[in-house]
Amino acid sequence: MPTAVHHELRINSYGHYLRRRFDCRISKVNVDAGFTCPNRDGSKGTGGCIYCNNVSFSPKDTQPVIPLEEQLSAGMAYHRHRLGSEKFIVYFQKYTNTYASADVLADLYRRALAHPDVIGISVGTRPDSLTDGALELLTEIARDHYVCLELGLQSRDDAILARINRGHTVDDFCTAVKRAAGRNFDICAHLIHGFPGERREDFLKSADLIASLPIDSVKLHQLHAVEGTELAAMYRRGEFVPLTLEKYVAAAADFLERLPAHVTIQRLYGSAPLAICVAPRWGLKNNQMWFAVVNELRRRGTWQGYRVG
Repeated sequence: MPTAVHHELRINSYGHYLRRRFDCRISKVNVDAGFTCPNRDGSKGTGGCIYCNNVSFSPKDTQPVIPLEEQLSAGMAYHRHRLGSEKFIVYFQKYTNTYASADVLADLYRRALAHPDVIGISVGTRPDSLTDGALELLTEIARDHYVCLELGLQSRDDAILARINRGHTVDDFCTAVKRAAGRNFDICAHLIHGFPGERREDFLKSADLIASLPIDSVKLHQLHAVEGTELAAMYRRGEFVPLTLEKYVAAAADFLERLPAHVTIQRLYGSAPLAICVAPRWGLKNNQMWFAVVNELRRRGTWQGYRVG
């Protein structure tokens, strides 16, 4: 088993990577900086991705009307109490968090970094919304702080990207990764499995794409429908059949076996509040979902990177 792979977890866990790098417990703190997306405001389209309702993954204390510093303070207090976290990464997650001028971005990012217990920022964005100005700003910040740039790919199939109203292509993603590489910050790819019309063998080719690019970490979760989205309407019309838990766990394990061991794993599942979750409703808590995948690797006697090369 490669040294980067945790012996018990069978994967290269992002949490353990951060602990090794910073020698303390690190937590991400979500903030809402009031961004939108180019496939919502009309510049590329309207309505957003068919599965997107940001309420599904947003803590109640993260609202754009709440000052950034107050959101940060509430999130840090929560993680200190719950996990004993000592240092924090501020996570700009909602919508497209480079979709503004470099001056606006600089003000938001530096306000987040002003707190002495903040070691860095994680910025979620689209591959087609990464200007030269944003890249240069992140490069400058990375000289003194930890930076993770999270790029949403979702699928390696352009036909699926068009059907889900992403408004960008796989080539856009590859180009953005190459532009961001070599700047002393981590690059994370975000993937979803279970889109209508997606075959398991095609999804698994995503691991090959990740392996071919200078990507440091991956987020993976199942496609799920939440209230207020087109995907929920598709589910009710019978046009979206969610993966079963067993099929998702097996596919996630297959994916990990094909993923190089040096790539850290930030996420293996998705969850939404029960009040707005439409389907699938697997009835598992977050740690149970994580270990469902880990235990499948244990059952197989394999690990992340097992089939690489």
